[in-house]
Amino acid sequence: MTSIKSRGVVAEETLTELHTQDGSVDLKGNPILRSKRGVWKACSFLVVYEVFERFAFYGISSNLILYLTKKLHQGTVTAANNVTNWNGTIWLAPMVGAYIADAHLGRYWTFLIASLIHVTGMCLLTLSVSIEGLKPPSCALANVAECKEPSALQLSVFFTALYMFGVGAGGTKANMIVLGADQFDEFYPKEKLQKFSFFNWWMFTIFFGALMGNTFLVYIQDNVGWSLGYGIPTIGLAIAVIVFLAGTPYYRHKLPMGSPFTTMFKVIFAALRKWRLPLPVDSQELYELNLEEYSKEGRCKIAPTNTLRFLNKAAIKTDSMSTWMLILITQVEETKQMLCLFPIMITSILPSTMVAQVNTLFVKQGTTLDRGLGNFQIPPASLAGFVTISMLIFVIFYDRFFVPIMRRWTKNPRGVTLLQRMGLGLVLHIVVMVAASLTERWRLSVARQHGIVQNGGVVPLSIFILLPQFILMGVADAVFEVVRVEFFYDQAPESMKSLGTSYYMTSLGVGSFLSSFLLKTVADITQRNHRKGWILNNLNDSHLDYYYWFFAILNALNFILFLFMAKFYVYKAEVSDSMEVLKKDLENDN
Repeated sequence: MTSIKSRGVVAEETLTELHTQDGSVDLKGNPILRSKRGVWKACSFLVVYEVFERFAFYGISSNLILYLTKKLHQGTVTAANNVTNWNGTIWLAPMVGAYIADAHLGRYWTFLIASLIHVTGMCLLTLSVSIEGLKPPSCALANVAECKEPSALQLSVFFTALYMFGVGAGGTKANMIVLGADQFDEFYPKEKLQKFSFFNWWMFTIFFGALMGNTFLVYIQDNVGWSLGYGIPTIGLAIAVIVFLAGTPYYRHKLPMGSPFTTMFKVIFAALRKWRLPLPVDSQELYELNLEEYSKEGRCKIAPTNTLRFLNKAAIKTDSMSTWMLILITQVEETKQMLCLFPIMITSILPSTMVAQVNTLFVKQGTTLDRGLGNFQIPPASLAGFVTISMLIFVIFYDRFFVPIMRRWTKNPRGVTLLQRMGLGLVLHIVVMVAASLTERWRLSVARQHGIVQNGGVVPLSIFILLPQFILMGVADAVFEVVRVEFFYDQAPESMKSLGTSYYMTSLGVGSFLSSFLLKTVADITQRNHRKGWILNNLNDSHLDYYYWFFAILNALNFILFLFMAKFYVYKAEVSDSMEVLKKDLENDN
């Protein structure tokens, strides 16, 4: 295979006809031509599915708390926890999807099978809100505890469909964005630069799908009916699967390289078994294959480093040739890279609990305010659309204005480092919760002034007083969410990209479960000894302002922890010289 070390070595017209250098193949495992597959052409087919998937996901998640409280007659805490538990499952399931893709089926087939489960779950969910026998009778009582509870069958069908949708999402979310990033050759500077923009524009399409789900679908559900509100995204998902299949001839694929978990377990096991053996002075004495062996498989050879140096003992040569006792130094370094991502993942969990508030408590706040706009009643969940709008605007600003300016200043092709951008996002999440707390304090004071605390009446304030916290959340997510997925993809080794991306989704999932835990714990603790409590079904008699201040303090402490972790983080070495070429281009432009 022809080596491409930098631009200028091979003429542009010849470059486009060479096989990619990153091990990309077609579905049959044959090397492919760069000019025939990949880049933005292939991504256009993938984007269609992503838009419809987010359209369906946010159409469900944004309004789910209202369906659970108004249709299934659940209390505020129970409904909010059901929403966050479901969200948590959806974001943890990609870990399984990543394992299956990396170890067995590859990203394409894993995604395709998961997408069919996804559509099936959506179909069943639509039936559960449409057929009379599968949903409880309507109830207009203010106290949902007095309404007739849904039957075991009705709950079983609804939650089975909901979690089937989640299982399908696990396989698609773990692999879709990785499959999209695989369409750009890491060894070709032009495509390397395109990959930086890819993550911003990929998230832009996600935000667009979310916007349609948070506005159009939410309006349909609230004003026309849940059957149509769930039926539309079901049809959309089915069409998106067909579009995905139509793009098959244009995709670049990476062959599965074995279970990343098995590799990591073997490295740790071997290092522990050989902990008494001294490391050789010359790292060349450690067990490794020659470069040609890696080139044949389209893999990258990694030189030994001093990070987590103890694990290098797994590659010490001994009499045993067992694959559990003698590990390649490249596999050791891959394991190190995945382990080093873990502390950063820990600090990214708490911001995920902020995302959970948008579709739960933020929406419930909206139900207590004046939603009238002329003769039109604004659906509370539709305010989540402002999160998406601010995301869309900020992503465009960031990619088209901020990054070019910072590139000229810092000489970094990304503009700023991944961890610098992540830190900014963490600061913005603190600002969001402070703003939310101040707004809630204002809402409660007006409720007291008008004597509507006990009866839970509508507070005479426009629902638009909540806009600052929704808009700020959108800006925070545009900064933090984009860089989070890029960081875990970029810093994961080439053979573990799906697993790396699943770290991002795992932090979202754990954050959702953490939100459930904190909500229930705070609600229980604050009601002990016959106290009123912070979080009640009647929000006018609650103290969400205290709860939001609690989150602001937690986020501030988390930011301090992040600074400590980031200080000791070492970015992985680039597998090609594309970054150096791009940096030289920036220097020459000046």
